[in-house]
Amino acid sequence: MLIVRRIVCERRRMRSSLFYHTTCSLWRRRGPTAKPYRCFLSSASFSTADYENGDAFQSNPSKVKIFDRHLKRKQRDRAAWLLRPNDSLVDAVAENLLDRLEDCKKTFPTALCLGGSLQAVRRLLRGRGEIDKLIMMDTSYDMVKRCESSLPDSYNENIETSYVVGDEEFLPIKESSVELVISCLGLHWTNDLPGAMIQCKLALKPDGLFLAAILGGETLKELRIACTVAQMEREGGISPRISPLAQVRDAGNLLTRAGFALPGIDVDEYVVRYKSALDLIEHLREMGETNALLERSNILKRETAVATAAIYDALFAAEDGTIPATFQVIYMTGWREHPSQQKAKRRGSATVSFKDIQKQFGSGG
Repeated sequence: MLIVRRIVCERRRMRSSLFYHTTCSLWRRRGPTAKPYRCFLSSASFSTADYENGDAFQSNPSKVKIFDRHLKRKQRDRAAWLLRPNDSLVDAVAENLLDRLEDCKKTFPTALCLGGSLQAVRRLLRGRGEIDKLIMMDTSYDMVKRCESSLPDSYNENIETSYVVGDEEFLPIKESSVELVISCLGLHWTNDLPGAMIQCKLALKPDGLFLAAILGGETLKELRIACTVAQMEREGGISPRISPLAQVRDAGNLLTRAGFALPGIDVDEYVVRYKSALDLIEHLREMGETNALLERSNILKRETAVATAAIYDALFAAEDGTIPATFQVIYMTGWREHPSQQKAKRRGSATVSFKDIQKQFGSGG
């Protein structure tokens, strides 16, 4: 598998060569030899918030039902056993997300890592953010145990690590208890994404940072086209095979709706080449990114699957016989409010008009 193209913002263009080949080496900084403290906890060990009725989130689940969360947990259980030790795509996304911690002057003593690419985030953290306590949480017990057992002590860097089985939709963390929340390729599977982000904001202390990477709407556009054409040809209609994903234009609204201050959005596109469509599907299974729609069709006819692979190859195959798959990743950054943060000026408080600026610098035409 080879990442052949990546569209990035200018300030990170110098880092793109690190992820060009799947065989690229990783920077590793070995910490002290002392074995850090570890603990494994169930979600019952934490409290979502202090409510009079005790279980406010559990007793009032989201009315929005798009994904089968129970099925998604099973898919992540399966992915824990299929997980690649070093997945170049996942590592590139995690590295780019964690890169933002280097742009922050402040430290984050306590951090929460949610679902998605737990293992990659933990392995690539490498002391960024100066984290002392780290909570690793996933809906899948097998995924959490895999994350705990797969990292040697040299990666822990004396970070006190707790492992929690919990759901992003009912975040089992006390309000104002962590300085940093990280979610790498996990939140796009929540039924109520704004609600999950609001809970992340509530878990943050004032001036705490929220970092998230989710798959965008252009992800797997080649597979969507091939699957649609094959179903129309073989079955005379279409059924949902690929999950709906957030568009870039909606990401900023999500941060604002969740109440984050200083929201920031940027987008990367990764094009990964596979030997065949079957290799692509196998990779999605390893990532835990296969279909979990409630309205999905449980049966995929063999002739439809064969036609999809053939159409994919006919429309998109390169001269070397490989097929491309596009993964659009939306990176979101937001802060919990704090008096020290920059504030927008009051409307009408400007002392210089645009007409004066135009006269001084010219029209530029």
